[in-house]
Amino acid sequence: MTPPDDVSADGQHAHFRALEQLYASAPVNQIFESQLEVLEPGRSRISFTANERFFHAAGATHGTLYFKMLDDAAFYAANSLVSDRFLLTTGFNLHFTKPLREGKVVAEGRWISGKRRVFIAEAHLVDEEGEEIGRGTGTFMRSHIALSGLPGYHQPD
Repeated sequence: MTPPDDVSADGQHAHFRALEQLYASAPVNQIFESQLEVLEPGRSRISFTANERFFHAAGATHGTLYFKMLDDAAFYAANSLVSDRFLLTTGFNLHFTKPLREGKVVAEGRWISGKRRVFIAEAHLVDEEGEEIGRGTGTFMRSHIALSGLPGYHQPD
Protein backbone atom coordinates (compact mmCIF):
# COMPACT_ATOMS: atom_id res chain seq x y z
CA MET A 1 0.00 0.00 0.00
CA THR A 2 1.15 3.49 -0.79
CA PRO A 3 0.88 6.03 2.05
CA PRO A 4 -0.95 9.32 1.48
CA ASP A 5 1.06 12.25 0.16
CA ASP A 6 0.22 14.61 3.06
CA VAL A 7 3.85 14.91 4.20
CA SER A 8 6.47 16.02 1.65
CA ALA A 9 9.80 14.20 1.52
CA ASP A 10 11.60 17.35 2.69
CA GLY A 11 9.41 17.74 5.77
CA GLN A 12 9.18 14.09 6.79
CA HIS A 13 12.29 13.95 8.93
CA ALA A 14 11.34 17.09 10.89
CA HIS A 15 7.74 15.88 11.29
CA PHE A 16 8.86 12.46 12.54
CA ARG A 17 11.25 13.98 15.11
CA ALA A 18 8.53 16.41 16.25
CA LEU A 19 6.11 13.48 16.74
CA GLU A 20 8.77 11.70 18.82
CA GLN A 21 9.17 14.82 20.96
CA LEU A 22 5.39 15.09 21.33
CA TYR A 23 5.22 11.47 22.52
CA ALA A 24 8.06 11.99 25.01
CA SER A 25 6.39 15.12 26.41
CA ALA A 26 3.07 13.44 27.21
CA PRO A 27 2.57 13.19 31.00
CA VAL A 28 1.28 9.60 30.69
CA ASN A 29 4.72 8.53 29.47
CA GLN A 30 6.15 9.39 32.88
CA ILE A 31 4.02 6.50 34.17
CA PHE A 32 4.60 4.20 31.18
CA GLU A 33 8.27 4.82 30.37
CA SER A 34 8.85 4.12 26.70
CA GLN A 35 10.54 5.46 23.61
CA LEU A 36 8.96 6.14 20.23
CA GLU A 37 10.74 5.96 16.88
CA VAL A 38 8.92 7.00 13.71
CA LEU A 39 10.75 4.83 11.20
CA GLU A 40 9.24 5.93 7.89
CA PRO A 41 5.87 7.07 6.58
CA GLY A 42 3.27 4.76 8.09
CA ARG A 43 5.62 2.89 10.47
CA SER A 44 6.50 3.36 14.12
CA ARG A 45 8.20 1.47 16.92
CA ILE A 46 7.84 1.82 20.69
CA SER A 47 10.32 0.17 23.05
CA PHE A 48 9.62 -0.36 26.74
CA THR A 49 10.29 -2.69 29.66
CA ALA A 50 7.49 -4.50 31.47
CA ASN A 51 7.96 -5.22 35.14
CA GLU A 52 5.95 -6.22 38.20
CA ARG A 53 4.58 -2.73 38.80
CA PHE A 54 2.24 -3.41 35.84
CA PHE A 55 1.08 -6.85 37.10
CA HIS A 56 -2.50 -7.81 37.83
CA ALA A 57 -3.33 -10.04 40.81
CA ALA A 58 -2.32 -13.24 38.98
CA GLY A 59 1.25 -12.06 38.39
CA ALA A 60 1.30 -11.07 34.71
CA THR A 61 1.17 -7.73 32.92
CA HIS A 62 -2.24 -6.04 33.01
CA GLY A 63 -3.97 -5.39 29.69
CA THR A 64 -3.70 -1.66 30.27
CA LEU A 65 -0.06 -1.80 29.20
CA TYR A 66 -0.89 -3.89 26.12
CA PHE A 67 -3.56 -1.42 25.03
CA LYS A 68 -1.50 1.70 25.68
CA MET A 69 1.51 0.53 23.67
CA LEU A 70 -0.51 -0.99 20.81
CA ASP A 71 -2.72 2.09 20.50
CA ASP A 72 0.29 4.43 20.59
CA ALA A 73 2.25 2.45 18.00
CA ALA A 74 -0.71 2.31 15.59
CA PHE A 75 -1.60 5.96 16.27
CA TYR A 76 1.89 7.28 15.52
CA ALA A 77 2.15 5.12 12.40
CA ALA A 78 -1.02 6.82 11.17
CA ASN A 79 -0.14 10.34 12.39
CA SER A 80 3.23 10.09 10.63
CA LEU A 81 1.19 10.56 7.44
CA VAL A 82 -0.58 13.70 8.65
CA SER A 83 1.54 16.79 9.17
CA ASP A 84 -1.05 19.36 10.18
CA ARG A 85 -3.53 17.72 12.59
CA PHE A 86 -3.52 15.50 15.64
CA LEU A 87 -5.41 12.26 15.07
CA LEU A 88 -7.85 10.80 17.61
CA THR A 89 -8.44 7.11 18.28
CA THR A 90 -12.08 6.33 17.45
CA GLY A 91 -11.92 2.56 17.92
CA PHE A 92 -9.43 -0.14 18.79
CA ASN A 93 -9.65 -3.94 18.73
CA LEU A 94 -7.15 -5.76 20.92
CA HIS A 95 -6.14 -9.43 20.97
CA PHE A 96 -3.99 -10.91 23.72
CA THR A 97 -1.89 -13.76 22.31
CA LYS A 98 0.49 -14.55 25.20
CA PRO A 99 0.84 -13.48 28.84
CA LEU A 100 3.76 -11.21 29.61
CA ARG A 101 5.67 -11.31 32.87
CA GLU A 102 8.70 -9.06 32.66
CA GLY A 103 11.20 -7.94 30.08
CA LYS A 104 11.85 -5.78 27.07
CA VAL A 105 8.98 -5.40 24.64
CA VAL A 106 8.64 -3.75 21.24
CA ALA A 107 5.39 -2.44 19.77
CA GLU A 108 5.48 -2.08 15.99
CA GLY A 109 2.82 0.05 14.30
CA ARG A 110 1.88 0.05 10.61
CA TRP A 111 -0.58 2.15 8.61
CA ILE A 112 -3.02 0.02 6.61
CA SER A 113 -5.39 2.40 4.83
CA GLY A 114 -7.10 5.77 4.80
CA LYS A 115 -5.96 8.93 3.11
CA ARG A 116 -8.30 11.73 4.12
CA ARG A 117 -10.28 11.81 7.35
CA VAL A 118 -10.12 8.27 8.77
CA PHE A 119 -6.98 6.13 8.97
CA ILE A 120 -6.64 2.46 9.87
CA ALA A 121 -3.44 1.14 11.43
CA GLU A 122 -2.38 -2.03 13.19
CA ALA A 123 0.25 -2.88 15.77
CA HIS A 124 1.74 -5.93 17.40
CA LEU A 125 3.76 -6.51 20.58
CA VAL A 126 6.81 -8.77 20.61
CA ASP A 127 8.63 -9.92 23.75
CA GLU A 128 12.39 -10.27 24.08
CA GLU A 129 12.22 -13.90 22.85
CA GLY A 130 10.71 -12.61 19.60
CA GLU A 131 7.24 -14.04 20.31
CA GLU A 132 4.08 -12.07 19.69
CA ILE A 133 2.21 -11.28 22.91
CA GLY A 134 -0.57 -9.07 21.52
CA ARG A 135 -1.93 -7.31 18.48
CA GLY A 136 -4.53 -4.73 17.64
CA THR A 137 -6.13 -2.64 14.93
CA GLY A 138 -7.34 0.92 15.36
CA THR A 139 -9.23 3.59 13.53
CA PHE A 140 -8.00 7.16 13.83
CA MET A 141 -9.72 10.35 12.72
CA ARG A 142 -8.37 13.81 11.96
CA SER A 143 -9.21 16.23 14.76
CA HIS A 144 -9.45 20.02 14.76
CA ILE A 145 -6.31 20.13 16.94
CA ALA A 146 -3.33 21.59 15.09
CA LEU A 147 -0.09 19.68 15.76
CA SER A 148 1.81 22.98 15.66
CA GLY A 149 -0.20 24.25 18.63
CA LEU A 150 0.61 21.32 20.91
CA PRO A 151 3.33 21.69 23.56
CA GLY A 152 6.03 19.17 22.72
CA TYR A 153 5.55 19.24 18.94
CA HIS A 154 8.46 21.34 17.66
CA GLN A 155 9.84 21.33 14.15
CA PRO A 156 13.10 23.15 13.45
CA ASP A 157 12.67 26.56 11.79
